[in-house]
Amino acid sequence: MTVPAQRVRRRPSAPGRVLPLLLVVALLAPVGFLFAQTHRLTGDDRDLAVRERLGVEYLRVLGPVTEALVDAQSAAVTGRAPAREALDRAVQDAARVDARIGDELRSRERWAGLRAKLEALPNRTLNDPEAAFTAYGEVTDLLLALHRKVREASGLVRDPQQDSFFLQDGIGRDLPTAMVAAGRLADLSALGAARPATERARTQGELAELRVAALASAGDLVADLRAAVDSSESTELGPNVLTPLDTYQRAVEALAAYSAPAAAAKTGLSDPAQVAGARLNAQSAAKLLQPVILDQLDSLLTERIDSYDRDRRLAAGAAATAVLLVLILIGVLVAAFRRAQRRAAEAQRAAESGALPGSSGWQPPRPAERGRSEDHRLPQPVGTGRDAGSERWGPFDAAR
Repeated sequence: MTVPAQRVRRRPSAPGRVLPLLLVVALLAPVGFLFAQTHRLTGDDRDLAVRERLGVEYLRVLGPVTEALVDAQSAAVTGRAPAREALDRAVQDAARVDARIGDELRSRERWAGLRAKLEALPNRTLNDPEAAFTAYGEVTDLLLALHRKVREASGLVRDPQQDSFFLQDGIGRDLPTAMVAAGRLADLSALGAARPATERARTQGELAELRVAALASAGDLVADLRAAVDSSESTELGPNVLTPLDTYQRAVEALAAYSAPAAAAKTGLSDPAQVAGARLNAQSAAKLLQPVILDQLDSLLTERIDSYDRDRRLAAGAAATAVLLVLILIGVLVAAFRRAQRRAAEAQRAAESGALPGSSGWQPPRPAERGRSEDHRLPQPVGTGRDAGSERWGPFDAAR
């Protein structure tokens, strides 16, 4: 019987062994690129949102400074002693915030100049109301410039979302400008009533300019907040903002009516007392509106940061899953390669020993040896012996 020779498997070549591993590793390249790109983009956006929250925190402490400064200006212009307690307390709160985040927002220098001007304001009533109006006007200009600096350095002016952009524009530009302009309008109305008749035309022009500035800033604030509500997906922005906004809008409309030139009056100027009362009502409404806007803006930024963190976690999980699958595939390929090596080694050893793998080592006898073994096993006649004296039977011995 002929036993077929076992077919020895060919060992794979080096490129054949390396190519699957290279293909598997190549799968990680696009996954790694997408993960790095997502991590970088979300990282930049997240850093901007975190920085914007710092700007919101700074604007929150500048609001009380603006209110106290406008009140102190009105007191100084009308001949009353300025109430410095509220202003000093607001300045101290702003100084603590600036000491903590002023370097990051690059506002330290501007705040130092503003604080020096604030501390230089007189604690007593000035004899010249015009000089007081000018001195406080310089300080309020520096305060509005600090608002702009905080918005620019924190990135609020570059906010990518419409709702938060309109909110930051309203709270960082429109509202403080409207408050300062309304305070100046009321104070100039009081100053104009005491000016001589020769300066009446100049006073009317200045009042008209301040009136336009105050009403324009208030109108921009209303437009920004309504645009933020219309463009936002938040269900809380509208109910929280619209009610105090309506109150502020009615107060501004009253200020516009009382500050209009009175044609029946001899001086052609508005009533200073009515304008001052309307200014106080508008400032009170702004005081209620300001924390609402800041809270909503901070809430939107916080939600955005959370969404960036969630996207980064999802991207990291997807990348980790891809790496794990690739490692498993590499392990399977390596295990298959090792099994192939073991089988090839066993086949080579079997070929060298001449035995089939897994057999007991038995081989079929050769033809010559098979014949000799059969001859030795032939049956012998009964009665014959192997001694020298024994006699064989002949062919005819049985017939005897």
